[in-house]
Amino acid sequence: MLSRENNELICRVGPGTPMGELMRQYWIPALPSAEFLEPDGPPKRMRLLGENLVMFRDSSGRMGALEESCPHRGASLYFGRNEEGGLRCAYHGWKFDRTGKCLDTPTEAPERQQSFCAKIKARAFPCHEVNHMIWVYMGSRDTPPPFPQFEINTLPPDHVQIPRIMGEEANYLQNMEGDLDSAHLDWVHRRLNEDSPKPEKGIRGFWNPTKRPPILDVVPTEYGAYYSAKRILGDGSEWHRVNQFIFPFHTMITTGDGTINLRSFVPVDDEFTMLISQTGSPLGPISDNIKGGDEFWEEVGGYVDRTNDPKTYFLTKANRSNDYGRDLKVQSETMFCGIPFVGNLQDRAMTELMTNEKGEPIYDRTKEHLSASDAMIVTVRRQLLNAASRLRDEGIAPPNVEDVSLDKVRSASLRLEGGTEWKARSAEARQVQEGKAAAAEVPLIV
Repeated sequence: MLSRENNELICRVGPGTPMGELMRQYWIPALPSAEFLEPDGPPKRMRLLGENLVMFRDSSGRMGALEESCPHRGASLYFGRNEEGGLRCAYHGWKFDRTGKCLDTPTEAPERQQSFCAKIKARAFPCHEVNHMIWVYMGSRDTPPPFPQFEINTLPPDHVQIPRIMGEEANYLQNMEGDLDSAHLDWVHRRLNEDSPKPEKGIRGFWNPTKRPPILDVVPTEYGAYYSAKRILGDGSEWHRVNQFIFPFHTMITTGDGTINLRSFVPVDDEFTMLISQTGSPLGPISDNIKGGDEFWEEVGGYVDRTNDPKTYFLTKANRSNDYGRDLKVQSETMFCGIPFVGNLQDRAMTELMTNEKGEPIYDRTKEHLSASDAMIVTVRRQLLNAASRLRDEGIAPPNVEDVSLDKVRSASLRLEGGTEWKARSAEARQVQEGKAAAAEVPLIV
């Protein structure tokens, strides 16, 4: 378990917090390119790490992100006019380009315009657009760090599916910890019997042939950590699911189908998260069978109607208010949990209702009792706490801020003979292999 102090340190992400400052060292995925279809289109409000932004595509097609409050008197730039290379505030007409440069202050006398504009600057956040996704840098450096070289960012665009995004009404950490927990596959995601059919909604449940819990072996790294969850198959061979954690909030979880993926648990603030998932094919254009975007969530009703509040952008209709679409008949006859096995919907049901004494969706980890199956959770917490503390105390960030070659890793699904040294055997599979599918020797659903 964590102390109360460390639980606060690892969960809080706002400006000036140790974990928030760690996350601000990195480029952060924000919104899909599809949100901004044309130059000079309507701006959109966004919230990241507890800060309110306005994002827009300017007249030249370049993305911009500004602090929502106008530097003049704080009016929301969301209501601004996006035209002629900048965003003009609706309150008094002050105008700013995507770099924050003040282009016009029409409330000032013409003879003062040039000198006055030179003194004014909106807070701007650099944007980088790649493979259907817009990333934002929110740190304090004048020159942003190198852009992350995750494989999903380096493949040709037609090799990468448009992102699947799900809003999660809880702190980023409990949602991310669920992704890194292999033992829960045998329970919340499993089918009731080996021959249980696929339910009407969602994929067929997971199955562990021996029903014994996985044996975890965890390796801390410069970029985060990776681990193997070992299970024994019916023929006695070992099934190793090798998954990754990459600073500050990314995971790579093997699906055993040869694709590669990046899953980012992006904090909107302390109490709301976006899970942004992107899938890619190293071998060629992505298959039409791999659904992305809104289409992925259609079988559970899609998204709630969107407002101008970023927390509504990607909130699915299956949510805490309706028990995530749980079907008690399916739970009785087919699946251990009656919530559809669609993306991380089942996981959300497990993590969103965790709270502290104030009722905030930030779990009080002083109450937990950890076991051997939580080895990866313990390691990732330690890595995050050490990284945030070292940045706060010594000003040193993790190596993958600058050395983005450390991002070139993969997850893998391997079948090994009993007693094989899995770290050596998986070394090549854990690295990006250009033009080669991810190791998929055992599928996720057996």
